[in-house]
Amino acid sequence: MDDVKIRYSDSDLQEFKEIILKKIEKAEEDLKLLQASYKNGSDNGTDDTSPQFKSFEEGSDTMAKEANMQLAIRQEKFIRDLKNALVRIENKTYGICRVTGKLIQKERLKLVPHATLSIEAKRKQ
Repeated sequence: MDDVKIRYSDSDLQEFKEIILKKIEKAEEDLKLLQASYKNGSDNGTDDTSPQFKSFEEGSDTMAKEANMQLAIRQEKFIRDLKNALVRIENKTYGICRVTGKLIQKERLKLVPHATLSIEAKRKQ
């Protein structure tokens, strides 16, 4: 039987699943903080204290909100990638490189649990 697919054992997959679930939990907390920072006009009530700096502060606030929105978008993508990794765990295809079909190194998956490419394939990009 040469067509047996090389894959991670169920215990390995369970270990990766726990890592990913923890990362999702942390990422969702971070996302809530980012969203709160640009959705709430978190204002300290100092609007009228120094009118000469008001326009500068408003521009600065807008830039900070935009930066936080960009971070939130990246965070949402990260969470989506992690959830896709959970699906691959359920399908028992997790940790298999999309390009080479070989197992992605365990160390890489622990650092980048949503990876779908081995280092070898990543370098060829």
